[in-house]
Order: sequence, then C-alpha cells, then structure tokens
Amino acid sequence: MEYAEDPEFCSMIDRLRDEIEKDGGTVPAAFEQLSETTDPEELHRVLTAPGRPLWAREIAAYALGVTGDPRAFEALVLLLNHRDPERCVTAAHALTRLGDPRTARAAAALATNELRAAYALLPVRLLTSLRA
Repeated sequence: MEYAEDPEFCSMIDRLRDEIEKDGGTVPAAFEQLSETTDPEELHRVLTAPGRPLWAREIAAYALGVTGDPRAFEALVLLLNHRDPERCVTAAHALTRLGDPRTARAAAALATNELRAAYALLPVRLLTSLRA
C-alpha cells in the first residue's frame, strides 16, 4: 500500500507518537506494528474492535480510507467532527482520497450544524476540495 510514504500519513504518525509520549506513556509496540501493516483485514479489525485507543482507530481509518476501503467512512466522518483540528485535517485528507459519494452530504451536515459551528472550517474546506 502506498499510504506509508504519504506525507499526511507520516505527519499523523509523528503527531500520534508525540501525543502518546506527551501523556507520559511509552509508544507501544502495537503502535509501530499498526503503522506498518498493509493488511486491510487487520486494519478493519483494529477499527471495529472494542476498547481500542483513539490513535489505533485513527491510523486504521486513515490507512483504509486512502486505499479506497469504504469500511473507513464512518470512522473518518467521526474524526472529521473531532474537536482537534489536526485530526480533522487528517480525516478530510483520507475522505477526499476515499471518494465515497456520502462524503459531501456528511461534510455538509457537519458544516451546517449550529452546535459545531466552531469546528465547521474543515468540513467546509472538504466540501470545497470535493467541489460539492
């Protein structure tokens, strides 16, 4: 899979590694394994398994999304709606690459939600990049 050399993927991995270390933790071996896996079934298991940390779900959703796997759609939309702008940017990038026809409607719903107005910029940018 080509996502491992994608600058956005590398940036996400660096950000997640920094978040784990900043929280006083040691980066687990599972982090390194997941960031290197190319197996879509393993990525899907990580994405749907209960009790997985946010960093694991984000890596799996991104990797599946940029390779065109529609199973990533819901997780990416949730990340697009996250309060952390960096997560939103990563999700928007993956959603653009995913090419799911539901993306424009989901981004429009997020962009027009009055309760989420402070977080609307990235869904609006996504709509612009989709020309929707």
